[in-house]
Formats: sequence, structure tokens, C-alpha cells
Amino acid sequence: MTAPLKQTVGIDVAKQELVVSLAKMNQDLSTEIFACKTFINNHQGFERLVGWVTKHTTRQVSVHYVMEATGVYHEPLAYYLSNHGLLVSIVLPNKVSNYSRTLDIKTVTDKTASQAIARFALANELKVWQQPKAAFRTLRQLTRERDQIIAERTLLKNQLHAELTEAFPNERSIGRINTRIALLNNQETEIKSEIADLINKDKELVEQIDMITSIPGVGKLTAIIVIAETSGFELIKSKKQLVSYAGLDVKEKISGISVKGKAKISKKGNRHLRKAMHMPALAALRSDERLKAVFVRLLSRHGIRMKATVAIQRKLLELIYILWRKNERYNKDYLQRVSIGNS
Repeated sequence: MTAPLKQTVGIDVAKQELVVSLAKMNQDLSTEIFACKTFINNHQGFERLVGWVTKHTTRQVSVHYVMEATGVYHEPLAYYLSNHGLLVSIVLPNKVSNYSRTLDIKTVTDKTASQAIARFALANELKVWQQPKAAFRTLRQLTRERDQIIAERTLLKNQLHAELTEAFPNERSIGRINTRIALLNNQETEIKSEIADLINKDKELVEQIDMITSIPGVGKLTAIIVIAETSGFELIKSKKQLVSYAGLDVKEKISGISVKGKAKISKKGNRHLRKAMHMPALAALRSDERLKAVFVRLLSRHGIRMKATVAIQRKLLELIYILWRKNERYNKDYLQRVSIGNS
């Protein structure tokens, strides 16, 4: 039997299960899906998955495991495969979805999704995933924990305000709420301290954060969140990919000459990254005349304040990416050299 040219494993990752498809490219360049199976998304499932793949593939040809970046659910499997010396690639979901549109898929299921990933891997030369810095992973955990604490504290403060405006406030209830708020304040302080300690141990990271915060409106926390949520932009190859990953890309529905849907951001992306860019955009509009001029120009064009603000969010995120790639500080004349009016 002639050995195939390529062998790929397409994995559709969910919280509790892994839907897996095996594909190969034959010597005549034809491709085929030749096996499908579902496994539990845990360590035991990983072992069975690898055993099943080994049984059904040709040992003379390397096997490439490919999955989408799905929140955090794909990470345990990716680390398991990488730690066992297997070829792993993680791709952005929009890249696979764009490819899937070229296939004759009438019904989208977990199975067809895994098949599309496997076929995508056959059709493209993918970069082998390298485990990112442990610091990035820890920073993401800490910044997300801090975000949860702030959300919980805001809820408690609203409850406190409602209690205090009662005709007959319950003093014991007020005391308990204040105690919980104090606890959250202490926990936030602890997290900030852990973040600072972690960053100060990495001189290169300190310099990179300092470089990013040279952008008007972008503070240290924003820089840390962006770096953490993208793992140092490990999967990002272009500004367009980054904007899509954050869910800040604009979607517009047009049908024929009569049906035109309202343009809006997709929000199909990393909500933590998207949320992190909101306040910096507002701050940048107060501190940078060039960004403010762009905002005014966009606002005068369509009259939608939020749409113009989102454009500034996108541009700030793109600037962070550019500075990271070029390893240079913000140039105040950048906006004069690069047109961003169409953002």
C-alpha cells in the first residue's frame, strides 16, 4: 500500500468532548476523510485519542494534529500533544470558517467541523505550535480573575446603594456587604501585587509593556491584558487577524440591491480583549489630537458615535500589534503616514 503524502487530525474542541477526524492526501493529490471518532476532553481521552490515531495512520508519514483556538478548552490537549513530541497547530477559528465556505457542507455539525479542520490542514502549510511563555498564561489567569472581582464588587456596590436608599436600611445587611467589598478590595490588591512581581522578573516583558504604553490612552493594565490574551500574539499574523480575533471586525449583510443590514461588529472573538480596548479608546480621544481628528471625521461621515469609537479601539489594538512586531515605541507622526480613515 502506497503511503500518503500528508496525514492530518482535525479536532473540534468542546468543553466536554473532542470530535476527531482523520484525513490524508494521496500520491495523486486527492484527499479523503477516512475515520471519525469522539473522545472525552480529559487526560484519559487524550491517551485514547493518540492511541486511536496511531492505529489508523501510517507510521512512515508524520501526523499533524490541528485544532481551533476555542477559549481555554483546547489548551490541555495542545499541551498534552506538545509534551509528547507530536506535531500540533492551533489556528484561529475565522481562518477555518472562511475555508469551510469553499467546501460543499450543507449541514454544520461537530463532525463536519472536525472534517473541515482536517481538510484545512491538508490544504495549508501550518506552523507548528510552540508553548508560549508560562508568564503569559499566568497573567491571563490573574487579569481575568481581577476582572471577575471588579464585576462582583460593582454588583455589591449597587446592592449597597439600594440598601442605603431604603426608608429603613438594615444595618447588619449593610455591614455584611461592606465586609464583602473589603474582602474583594484586598483580593484585587493581592492580584495586582502578583502581576507586578511576575512582570518584574522578566526584563524583556517590562520593556515590551513600556513600549506599548507609549501609545496615547494605553495604560499598563491594558498592555498586560492584550499580551496575556494573545500569548504575545503567537497566533496572529496580521492586523486583520487580530481584529477578527478580538471580535472587533465589522459584519454587514447585503442581499441583492434591496436588502442591506446594519453594519456592526461581529463580537465573535475574545471578549476580554475587546473589553480591554474600551476605556483606552476614550482616554486616547482626550489625549491624542490625531486620533480625535480621525474620530471626528468618522463621526461626521455616518453620525454614529459608537461606531466611530469602535474604529478607534481597532486602531489602538492594531498599533499595539505593530509596535510589538517592530519592537519600537509609538511615533506621534504615525497617523500622518498611515491612513486609518477606513478603519
